[in-house]
Amino acid sequence: MNYINILIAVAVVAAIGLFIGIFLGVASIAFKVKTDEREEKVLSALPGNNCGGCGYPGCSGLAAAIVKGEASVNACPVGGEATAKAVGKIMGVEASLNKRMVAFVKCQGDCEHTHLDYNYTGQNDCQMLNFVPNQGPKSCNFGCQGYGSCEKVCPFDAIHVINGVAIVDKEKCKACGKCLAVCPRKLIEMVPYDAKYLVACSSKEKGPATTKSCTIGCIGCGLCKKNCEAGAIAVDDFLARIDYEKCVACGVCSDKCPKKSIVRK
Repeated sequence: MNYINILIAVAVVAAIGLFIGIFLGVASIAFKVKTDEREEKVLSALPGNNCGGCGYPGCSGLAAAIVKGEASVNACPVGGEATAKAVGKIMGVEASLNKRMVAFVKCQGDCEHTHLDYNYTGQNDCQMLNFVPNQGPKSCNFGCQGYGSCEKVCPFDAIHVINGVAIVDKEKCKACGKCLAVCPRKLIEMVPYDAKYLVACSSKEKGPATTKSCTIGCIGCGLCKKNCEAGAIAVDDFLARIDYEKCVACGVCSDKCPKKSIVRK
């Protein structure tokens, strides 16, 4: 055995390893990306849900955007007022608080108020129903299909399907927006937390057609609009719509609605 050749090989490998180590050490110093120390502080102040409700890829993405001035200190919908104040203190600015918003399902078409045109035995996923007749077995083609895609994606356990319709617990809702994105019929919208009256229907069919498919759907009769002294209600495409900025929560619209499509929350 030639020990000299072995020693030479070991020396060469050691030299290469030493060179690579020195090169990587120098490179790490030369190309080091300086990060603002405030970014870590902001990240620690965020709730850490990484839900994406802010529009950025997780809490780390939002923290970087806030420090760069690309996002406001109150951009986190989950953290709410407490997080906005904490982040504002780190950034040295006063947090202008946004009105709290929550998700609301614009439908009451449960098993008692609507019926099925056929029996569906496929996958329990609302998005899969886009590939079946009438986009689902329920007679109303605008209402909640009740297969819980929104319930499955909610990270806060704030939405559940009860008697065939998804219902949001506004106390648990953090307005992350995941349920809105997954609903194929776009039945879920963000409404003010303190809104007292909401239109719980999404049907845009004429009154007789809506009544045929759902006994509690909005028929676009306009009685709510006619009796609203605040001018907070409009009727478009046979469907009532409330302007929450104008609404004074008098309740007349709900009282006058013959189908009780306007509900108090």
